[in-house]
Amino acid sequence: MRRRGFFALGLAVAACATGCGTEGSLGGRAVNAAGLSGRFAIVPGAGRWARVAKTLVKTARDAGFPVSGTPPVTRITVTGLPALAATELNNGLSLLDTATPLARLTGQIEVVVVPAHSKFATFDQFGAQLVAHPDRTPLTGGPQGEPDHLLFGLIAKGLGADTRQVDYTGFPGSEEAAAALLGGKAAAATGTLADWRRAIGKGLVRVLAVSSARRVDGIEAPSLLECGVRVDFADWCAAVGPEGMTDDGKAVAIRLCDEVTGSDSWRAACRAEGWTSIPLSGDDFEQWLASEIGRTRAVLRDLGMLDTADTTCWGSCAKGH
Repeated sequence: MRRRGFFALGLAVAACATGCGTEGSLGGRAVNAAGLSGRFAIVPGAGRWARVAKTLVKTARDAGFPVSGTPPVTRITVTGLPALAATELNNGLSLLDTATPLARLTGQIEVVVVPAHSKFATFDQFGAQLVAHPDRTPLTGGPQGEPDHLLFGLIAKGLGADTRQVDYTGFPGSEEAAAALLGGKAAAATGTLADWRRAIGKGLVRVLAVSSARRVDGIEAPSLLECGVRVDFADWCAAVGPEGMTDDGKAVAIRLCDEVTGSDSWRAACRAEGWTSIPLSGDDFEQWLASEIGRTRAVLRDLGMLDTADTTCWGSCAKGH
């Protein structure tokens, strides 16, 4: 694989401190958060999640939840797939080991796009080229190891292409990736629909497929599943608490996430921002996160970015279970 433009992330997503045991108010009801403050500070793990964190704070406050920056507080950190991938690339401990998973929040659907004048009229045509000549089908998107690159890795694997031969050039932003695509330096690109919507609307690029399980309203393109690639993918973000939260404290935080993500105001905010609300919490989210860690690690190995001989365990395995 050609490794170009790799950006190490080094995101500290779970540097959280637990507060003291107090009694707080949750939606007008008394909550005994044993071993945990009754107030929460919701913070982004990095700038890319600042808008989601800000929306979560506002919606939680509007619903009467004790979200405050006044000590003592318990930090709820908003993080996501890029941080998970960065941890794998840097051989760090997973979110299952360094934080308390609370809830999945939002996802951004990705698209596979080609220039308007591309010889690939359909995804099938593009896929056939990728399988036959993965090293001569230049691809582009965000930084190596991030969601755009992961999606191309999953597509290549799903099609049966040699993933280690995939020729991918990563860029720090969608504008640079668009310039490379439209300048003839790449045959196809991936990125969030939000990032590519303007170019799509101007007719500069065509969408060959969307990464969601179903088609997207207003986008004339099939899903990857329809194209025979068993991939349902989104650039997701989630809420995690500090490591070692008490059962009571975790229950309070999950309830906050559940009530907020189930509210009309949250759904309206997601529509306005172009996010897809994909709520999942508690044990179900923890199980899903474990599978996502496994999938991310596998595709990074397929792309030649991780040592295939690495036997480092994650999640319950790392804890000796």
